[in-house]
Amino acid sequence: MSKLIGKSETTKTSEKTDGSGKFLLSAEQLEAFGAEMDAIRQRVIADLGEEDASYIRNVVKTQRGLEIAGRALFYLPPAWPLAVATLSVAKILDNMEIGHNVMHGQYDWMGDPGLSSRMFEWDNVCPSDQWKYSHNYIHHTYTNILDMDRDIGYGILRMDPEQEWKPYYLGNPVYALALMVLFEWGVALHDLEVDRIFAGEKSWAETKHLHAGLIRKIRNQALKDYVVFPALTGPFFLSTLAGNATANLIRNLWAFNIIFCGHFPAGVSTFTIEETQEETRGGWYYRQLLGSANITGSRLFHVMSGNLSHQIEHHLFPDIPARRYPEIAAEVQEICERYGLPYNTGPLHKQLGSVARKIVRLALPDRLPWRKQPRTSPAPAQMPAAA
Repeated sequence: MSKLIGKSETTKTSEKTDGSGKFLLSAEQLEAFGAEMDAIRQRVIADLGEEDASYIRNVVKTQRGLEIAGRALFYLPPAWPLAVATLSVAKILDNMEIGHNVMHGQYDWMGDPGLSSRMFEWDNVCPSDQWKYSHNYIHHTYTNILDMDRDIGYGILRMDPEQEWKPYYLGNPVYALALMVLFEWGVALHDLEVDRIFAGEKSWAETKHLHAGLIRKIRNQALKDYVVFPALTGPFFLSTLAGNATANLIRNLWAFNIIFCGHFPAGVSTFTIEETQEETRGGWYYRQLLGSANITGSRLFHVMSGNLSHQIEHHLFPDIPARRYPEIAAEVQEICERYGLPYNTGPLHKQLGSVARKIVRLALPDRLPWRKQPRTSPAPAQMPAAA
């Protein structure tokens, strides 16, 4: 990794890179790029209205209907596969298109308590307030900054060649599989920084303020899925319990794959703390672009992914309703083309294959020392908070 800014402000960006694969922008171009991104954001925010409100209310209504139908179908043992499928879709919608986006504050402007980022709680073992700190603040402010963004590897994986290899990382594929299967639990433990506790860099006492909320949320989720609803089906207790566990597993697998394909396929860049210390608003947008990837697919696919299939647009505009990402994606891509910047996108199988290869490759020792070139910050100014 290296410079984000070329020495010459007049050189055409599409004709140069710094040798590490990062495209270069001059300070002047970086400012102009940021201004164009700001203009998109302001235009969309000014246009928010009843159509957006109706959309999210309809999604919530659909999700609730699917959950009720899924749980009701467990009373009919022959319909068990359909019950599991229906409940799985309900849980995915709750976490992806509703929970994730509502907790980002995308619908706070509506003034609806049920869609307020401050009050919403999702169907997940991770408490919403802890998720909002580790995700909304840490991840979206310090996106892809090594040693700052804990989403890079979630504390257990090696997902970037700049992370020093250790024998522990030989288990990279196994850890990834475990994280995928238990993804909601990985998210729940994320804010505790369990990896640092086991490494002796942090004590359990330092996370004491998180324990009560986490235990309460885990208890409530476990009672709901593994005690109360199975008990309500009487003689079908075990099949209902198994169905709920399967729906949670399906939701975990789906969420993991969508999120990893948006953050870790080939072509996604990482940055150092030094490189971003004096980052401008344009530099922040630039980092979000280079640190993200999109997944192509149908309209239904985008809804089921919470529109995180438009991860580039989400990182650029995290507080804009996600349903707006498809309509601005073409404009963002056109702007990137004008500035000679990469716009990383591809079908799910391509991005997923790329992520899998990276997980396996980075499990192994480096054959050659990774080139570490000097880095500079994008431009002289204080790093702004996430949009």
